Amino acid sequence: MTTAGTGATRPDARSEATRLLCAGAYLDLGFRRRVIEELVEHEERPIAPSLGIDVVPVLTHALRARTQDVLTAVLLACLWAAFFASGFVSDSDSLPDVPLPWAGIYAMVCVAHWIGQAAAGHGSAVYAVDKSTLRRALKGRVSLRALRAVGPPLLQIGYWIAVIVALLNGVGSWTAVLFPLLLVLPVWMHRSRVATVMRLELGREAFARHPRAVPRSRHHRRIAATIDREQYAGLTIYDPSRPFIGMGRPYEPWSFVLELKPRSGGNGGKDLSKGGGSGDGRPAFTARAVVDLIRPRLEALRDSAAATSRDRLKDLEIEEFVYLPVGPHRPEVRYDELVVRQHLSEAVDEGGEARRYFLRVRVGAWDEQVVVSVLVRVHTQGGMLVLEVVPHVLMPVKPEFRAVDVIASRGEDDILRDGARALLTAPAAGFASAVSAVRTAVAGFRTWLADPRRAVPDGPAGSVREIAGVHSISLFQEMDISRYVKTVQDRIASGVRDALRSQGYETDQFEQQIVQVSEGGVFIGSMSGGAVAAGSGAQARNTTKDGGS
Repeated sequence: MTTAGTGATRPDARSEATRLLCAGAYLDLGFRRRVIEELVEHEERPIAPSLGIDVVPVLTHALRARTQDVLTAVLLACLWAAFFASGFVSDSDSLPDVPLPWAGIYAMVCVAHWIGQAAAGHGSAVYAVDKSTLRRALKGRVSLRALRAVGPPLLQIGYWIAVIVALLNGVGSWTAVLFPLLLVLPVWMHRSRVATVMRLELGREAFARHPRAVPRSRHHRRIAATIDREQYAGLTIYDPSRPFIGMGRPYEPWSFVLELKPRSGGNGGKDLSKGGGSGDGRPAFTARAVVDLIRPRLEALRDSAAATSRDRLKDLEIEEFVYLPVGPHRPEVRYDELVVRQHLSEAVDEGGEARRYFLRVRVGAWDEQVVVSVLVRVHTQGGMLVLEVVPHVLMPVKPEFRAVDVIASRGEDDILRDGARALLTAPAAGFASAVSAVRTAVAGFRTWLADPRRAVPDGPAGSVREIAGVHSISLFQEMDISRYVKTVQDRIASGVRDALRSQGYETDQFEQQIVQVSEGGVFIGSMSGGAVAAGSGAQARNTTKDGGS
């Protein structure tokens, strides 16, 4: 069982997924905005369970990236103000007045760049140039797609040609050249700061040894302390309309109901599922008894994988977990070890609708890019056995976040290249930073107005890890997911079967259901008359007891 604790002591604080998500806060404006919205703007919501990541560093870098955007936007706003004002205050013969249309034209160029960048799916204010997107656009047959990628750069080139021609004809202004170049400087500084963070904090080796990033302001440190209290706890708050937030997408969940029938000469027909015991010293057939038989088999699977292979099953994690419905305000929910243990011990056998106990089995594969979680719940009330198995999969992190390794590999002597990149991306980056600053101001005012600390209690509405995931996986990853899920389900079925046998119950029907479910078949508990066929070329006949059809 995992209880609340500091993320600094968790291996997840140094995981590859955590590193990529921290980098994503700089590379993806949409991701950064969603992280801050979920964790800061909706402070009334507890966070979803953190599987394979540490949320606090991700939030810290998201806040730092937002602050850098605001600083860049302020510097650019000052330059733009000077650009427009210069046309009114200039009275020198050597520096002719700047016709206001030049400022307006360059502003339109910046807007066109930003629209093209946003249409291509890149909301970053820093690393917006994606050559592969440009190549795909040029190869495509849709003219609008090509125009979206090629049009903004052509507009920028057209602006510089027009300015140079105007200067050669004596009707232009050197200010129309100077100010666009000055606008590159804040973007260049921004890129340099981000590159430094990527190199000194988020590179593979640097991230492993760098201290855990935590927010600086008192307000955000309080939120980080609350996250640390919740993200690895053995319980989580949930909204009934949004269960399993943070686990990923469901992967072929299944369940079945089995009547507990004693074997001949078993326990004499006594119902052990009511907690009375067998009378001969054997424990009662309860959900806790079943879980206690499932867990050793999963642990044996992990130990066997660790001893014989490098399979990710060697790092299989087994935790007891309980879901609590939304109730008290967030600060009033207790996550200390004694309270968590009490919830687990009470919920495992109660079978309630609101408080729900699960045995959670997790496999973090592909450097935590693919996370498989199998949630198991057992009921044994009323002479029935109910087994619910709910696998979930967290999808890989967005591949564009891996740009951190490319950026981190660039040395400090890459100044000229980075300056050229800043020149090419300055129009879009400058406008995007301005948009980010406006959104930050609006979000801050909205948060202040809503006062989330006093809002109605709510459950998690999103997961940082899920927000960063893609929608598809490779065939290799799909094969691994299927293998992990089927292997874990086999150990679960083995534990339940042994639990039934040890208490003297029939297992034939249970084994039939397990075999058919694991093989992807169709199980029908009972039917009267008729026939069923499944699969390509399958046939079915309905026969009578005397063999007639």
